Amino acid sequence: MESVAAVVGDLVGSRLAQNRRDLHDRFAAAVDRINSAEGRQRPVTQLRIMAGDDYQGCFASVGVALQATLRLRLALGAEADIRHGIGWGPVSVLSEEPRVEDGPGWWAARAAIEEVEAAQAKPGFRALRTAYRRAADAAGPDPDAVNAALVARDQLLAGAGPESLSVLAGMLAGMSQKQIAADLGISPSAVSQRVRRDGLAALIHVDDLLGAVT
Repeated sequence: MESVAAVVGDLVGSRLAQNRRDLHDRFAAAVDRINSAEGRQRPVTQLRIMAGDDYQGCFASVGVALQATLRLRLALGAEADIRHGIGWGPVSVLSEEPRVEDGPGWWAARAAIEEVEAAQAKPGFRALRTAYRRAADAAGPDPDAVNAALVARDQLLAGAGPESLSVLAGMLAGMSQKQIAADLGISPSAVSQRVRRDGLAALIHVDDLLGAVT
């Protein structure tokens, strides 16, 4: 079995959304954008929304999986959020139609998302949304180092308001600050202030560094 980065996600707070249909449509559109990515960013097993508000899929590297989880979170804005568990390890295909997979990579991903849910109940960790685990005997990125970056990433995201999250999403999409300002209907200086005040440049750098994790 080949090792991959298995991802499980759970939409948080969706039942409180004012328009559940609109939220689901935006969630599905964001999943489709990830699935249609080119090159190394493309999932090796396409993301698929499961029963309820869960989704899962696989990526060739932990770094690409981490970048995808951030973009999915930003696509929903402040209305809802997503818990993520990422597991690195071997994965086997039990059936193709419907697609059913199993193996240590998935077990590690499920353990990771359970850890996120448990940590959110602890003071000081309520901002945590993402965790990574490596299957036993699998050679892969060090969980302690990756999770240290994820704790910092999630804390920075928790401190950013809805408009700043929109600015971050635009920056990650390659838009200039002038384009972002026009899209949001604010001044370029307001965009620059949010970049400085909310640590958005640091989040971009963290995203770049995590994306290089293999």
